[in-house]
Amino acid sequence: MPSEPIEAEFAYPPILSKAQEEEYRTLDQEGPLSLHRALSQASKFSRGDLEAQDTATNTVVGTTSNEKVTVDDLAAQYRKEGVKLVDFEPGAGENPREWSLGRKCMEGAVKELNTTQEIVNLTVTCFVIGFGIGPLMFAPLSEVVGRKPIYSVSIFFYFIFTLPSALPQNAATLVVGRQLAGIAASAPMSNVGGTIADIWAMEDRGIPMAIFSGTLFLGPCLGPVVGGWIGERAGWRWIYWVLFILVGIAFLFTLVIPETYAPILLKHKAQRLRKETGDDSYNTLAEMERLPLKTSLKIALTRPLIMMFKEPIVLFMSFYLSFVYSLLYLLFFAFPLAFAEVRGWGLGMTDTSFISIMLGIILALCVLPYQETIYRKATAQGCYPEARLYPMLVGCGILPVALFIFAFTGGFVWVHWIAVCIAGALFGIAMILIYVSANSYIIDSYSSYAASAMAAKTLMRSIVGAMVPLFVTQMFHGMGFQYAGLLLALIACVITPIPFVFFWYGGRIRGRSRMANKALPGQGSKDEDLSR
Repeated sequence: MPSEPIEAEFAYPPILSKAQEEEYRTLDQEGPLSLHRALSQASKFSRGDLEAQDTATNTVVGTTSNEKVTVDDLAAQYRKEGVKLVDFEPGAGENPREWSLGRKCMEGAVKELNTTQEIVNLTVTCFVIGFGIGPLMFAPLSEVVGRKPIYSVSIFFYFIFTLPSALPQNAATLVVGRQLAGIAASAPMSNVGGTIADIWAMEDRGIPMAIFSGTLFLGPCLGPVVGGWIGERAGWRWIYWVLFILVGIAFLFTLVIPETYAPILLKHKAQRLRKETGDDSYNTLAEMERLPLKTSLKIALTRPLIMMFKEPIVLFMSFYLSFVYSLLYLLFFAFPLAFAEVRGWGLGMTDTSFISIMLGIILALCVLPYQETIYRKATAQGCYPEARLYPMLVGCGILPVALFIFAFTGGFVWVHWIAVCIAGALFGIAMILIYVSANSYIIDSYSSYAASAMAAKTLMRSIVGAMVPLFVTQMFHGMGFQYAGLLLALIACVITPIPFVFFWYGGRIRGRSRMANKALPGQGSKDEDLSR
């Protein structure tokens, strides 16, 4: 038989012993092993009888004794007879089981496209950078032409540009295809915040924002697990074929979703009334105050950059979220180091370790509804954005703890693996508490410019996160696992005060802004338009 039966590979508890599995992997044959055959083969090698050697190799020889013979026993016998057996050098990266998780999934692309692992990693960087570039156009344009057209156009081009990733004949096509696909796929990353602000009032949008933020992080955690198995079983191109199919289905959904942006809805209503009545006096306030298209596009395309550098809330919250986002991508590379390189886990079990982060995310999503209760109590006398920050105040304390645990447990083989998974779960909890709270705070602070504010945040977050695949492995190898993790934990400690500063002084900061919501604690009511 050429390899271990696939049914045996999936069975749990394992059907075959480690010795039997190694026999399938090393010898490409089944049946009991025999030391007598090893002696016979060694003597043929010593005589140089190649024809006899070939004949013997194709003959299945069993053993009549009850003694169990392993691959190691055979190797020792051959070496004893003077045969120089060729084997993998431990730690040299020759053995596929020592490869990093990313290399295991993408080694086929490296060989088939005649490129390097760094170039293949660049596809991740380019795709994530696209997430930052795209919102500069898609997010503000959604405030000009509406949400639905942007969703449909964006996902359509994502569908089209995924195809080159499945059919490349060289590395350049793969990298460029992923860059264009990332730009096209970026609309939901920024526009969903605006859509949520369109549909739900300030006091009701906490849970919708939590669901949106949860999917943003559960998806990347689930992706390596699914993609790893697809790449291993069907080949790396099928990762993109499956994605191509799923994006096509998503595009069909964008054709039936309704428009949510109020000025566009009112514009359509006014056009219908003018057509039905013949009375051209029907107009919306937005139409009456409409700027020339060129001016509108200029303002829309530059507004996210202006908000990033002129609005302290956007700037510092984006910086904080960029660090958390980069940690997520960093763990995608650091977990394989902790489990595959340090502990010798296989691809399947290393993939499974990402579930710890997913469990933390799910647990955080389960407790977030309690934040709604806290928010309603805090805003009993009127809504104000800082009431959204309570979960972030908790999450920014959990984040350094998770990173300290990861730093001092991940790089040591004698530390039980559950400690690393606990760190992953705590990180998942902190990430969601921070991300949901910060997103809600940005949207509530800039409800009239929610899409542009989110676009500014997405740009910084994507640029920082995109850099991670280019240095994370080198950083952990060069600095050492413990000190690389310690550096990240110390950075988390340094930036911890950021949400506390906005919690205490956010009202004053917003009061100096021309774009921000001016609501303060105890002022107004829930029904008031707090964006004025």
